[in-house]
Amino acid sequence: MMAKISLGKGINMGLRAAMEADPKVVVMGEDIGKLGGVFRVTEGLQKDFGEDRVIDTPLAESGIIGTAVGLALRGYRPVCEIQFDGFVFPAYDQIINQVAKMHYRSLGKIKMPVVIRIPFGGGIGAVEHHSESPESLFAHVAGLKVVSCGDPVDAYWMIQQAIASDDPVVFFEPKRRYHEKAELDESVPPALPLHQSKVIREGTDATLFCWGPMVKTCVQAAEAAVEDGRQLEVVDLRTISPLDLPAIFASVKKTRRAVVVHEAPFTLGPGAELAARITEECFYHLEAPVLRVAGFDMPYPPSRMEEEYLPDLDRVLDVVDRVMEY
Repeated sequence: MMAKISLGKGINMGLRAAMEADPKVVVMGEDIGKLGGVFRVTEGLQKDFGEDRVIDTPLAESGIIGTAVGLALRGYRPVCEIQFDGFVFPAYDQIINQVAKMHYRSLGKIKMPVVIRIPFGGGIGAVEHHSESPESLFAHVAGLKVVSCGDPVDAYWMIQQAIASDDPVVFFEPKRRYHEKAELDESVPPALPLHQSKVIREGTDATLFCWGPMVKTCVQAAEAAVEDGRQLEVVDLRTISPLDLPAIFASVKKTRRAVVVHEAPFTLGPGAELAARITEECFYHLEAPVLRVAGFDMPYPPSRMEEEYLPDLDRVLDVVDRVMEY
């Protein structure tokens, strides 16, 4: 049945479907039960599945992830919600030293099917520690898979695919897109596996690579670029680690120009890795260097200044102008 849902609702429905399919799936986090989470993404789940499977935890991120490791060792598939992106750092020790390494340390005998949900990015007028984009810190850690949904349909299917994975998955959710809506038909199977990118818009002049909150921004930029006679391809990576390199290279070889757009800071951000990989593989196809649009190399600013910090349509189009000048 076709229904119009928001991105946040898509995650809620995906969690519900996973919990119905497997009694070993448990959801845990701060205020996720009775309150339904600060963004109401888990609303109604505790009422329907009980307090043993939808667990309100203490305000201790390290404890949440440490408990999830123990649950995974006993055969459960825990889904942890980190309330805001900036709150994940107390749990970083557990994530990189336990979650990411347990499978390797045990020579493959132990699986770690833990999903760590993190609302990320800016644009909601929040205070300090509530608008980070730390995806590169996790993509750098061997043993972790890092993904981000960009629309409601992907939100619904990708959270289920992440939960079904035997590998630990850091699942970034673009919080300012929680209320964006799209049509979902639950009877139609997912079009793509978890770690595959998708072309949102076909183009011939340059490729915009993006994920999460920047997908909508890049689509808007591509639509605006038509007025200048340019056809921009928009690729939603969906997976930051592992990168879907064949799809990335195929798009660059077609358009011969690439721009990477992300909210994470510019220096050593995910765009740097993309630029290096594209240059190594596609050097003789490129008409211009790979350029980047990103957050600035500074702590996230106060909310009244975030419009100056976040990549927007104009900043993307300015860089497109630069890449087309070569």
